[in-house]
Amino acid sequence: MVAKVTLDDPCTSKKRNNMEKKIINPWQWQDQRSYVQAVEVRQVESTLYCAGQAAVEADGTSSTGDMRSQLQLAIKNLEQVINEAGYECRNIVRLNILTTSSTEFFGCFDLLQEWVASHGIQQASTVSEVTGLFETLKIELEATAVR
Repeated sequence: MVAKVTLDDPCTSKKRNNMEKKIINPWQWQDQRSYVQAVEVRQVESTLYCAGQAAVEADGTSSTGDMRSQLQLAIKNLEQVINEAGYECRNIVRLNILTTSSTEFFGCFDLLQEWVASHGIQQASTVSEVTGLFETLKIELEATAVR
């Protein structure tokens, strides 16, 4: 599948870019897991590499909440970084997930799936269980977006 995304330059009313995203899925089993095997992107104007976004409040306080509430806040923080950089969540091409408990994470995986579907994101992903994250954090989302 190839999706062409054309961005307009508001200053000149000319087309700036004809970014193309091609999804590579040799199989179909990953479709129910809300990711793709690979994403090829051509004619990219720019790329945004996001540091891991976690459940950290605006004042810098790390959440002590459960996995579900931490995932919700991590998603909110990731969206804020992407939007403030002038990108769109739908153009996330890579999403790495670090968690202190894959069992707890997959217990609220529906939340991530709903978010991915709501933005039409088709991203390559990796989930890694780690022995610890900063302070009381349980989940961290690291993304790459293009335009």
